[in-house]
Amino acid sequence: MKINYLEIGQRIRNVRQKRGITQEKLAEIVKAGTTHISHIETGNTIPSMKMFISIINALDVSADELLCDNINKSKYIYQNEIAEIINGCTEKEIRVVVDVLKSVVASIRKNL
Repeated sequence: MKINYLEIGQRIRNVRQKRGITQEKLAEIVKAGTTHISHIETGNTIPSMKMFISIINALDVSADELLCDNINKSKYIYQNEIAEIINGCTEKEIRVVVDVLKSVVASIRKNL
């Protein structure tokens, strides 16, 4: 199995930004350099387990949320992402999203 460190890094960045934490602040909290955090977020550096746990704790996020693109049992993470996406939508936008999702799911099932 190949681990996609770019996706993990992007999820770290997304959570960090949602929490309003700068790379500099995260680096300070986890006792790392800002460049190191930047390289983790861009997938150019593979974090050690110790660093990964420090980032998880600093961002108050679960490992599942950061690793969901790389693990088999992550359905609820994606369901939460969908809920977050539609949370700020108008009723009309939600209807469009639902129609698109139905089409995508039907296409996926047809091609499996």
